[in-house]
Amino acid sequence: MIKLLLVDDEKGITDLLTDFFTSRGFSARAANNGDDALAEIKSERPDIVFLDIKMEGLGGLEALEMIKAIDPTIKVVMLTMHDETEIIERAKELGADEYVTKPLKVGYLEKVVMKKVEELTKERTKK
Repeated sequence: MIKLLLVDDEKGITDLLTDFFTSRGFSARAANNGDDALAEIKSERPDIVFLDIKMEGLGGLEALEMIKAIDPTIKVVMLTMHDETEIIERAKELGADEYVTKPLKVGYLEKVVMKKVEELTKERTKK
């Protein structure tokens, strides 16, 4: 089963996404800050992480760098309020696999997840 971790400091967003993806057969967990996300990643090793860029405390870019240091095979999709070119470029440099701008559309997020699942499947069958 594909494991998702949904990280955003807005609990309403993580609740909505957790319910949405769980109802579609994914194992979906939530974290509401970067520190909790790292703890989840160390214990649960999700396959795909949706990571908000701007959060209180440990921000998304810092968390991204740490996630990729823990396990570079985890697919990380950055969530951002605006199409911020500099921030998006920095996220890509740090290993982000994709980015999605808010407001989030769950149908589009589902397509992103399916694309990442396909990539993971190909990568895992090569080994």
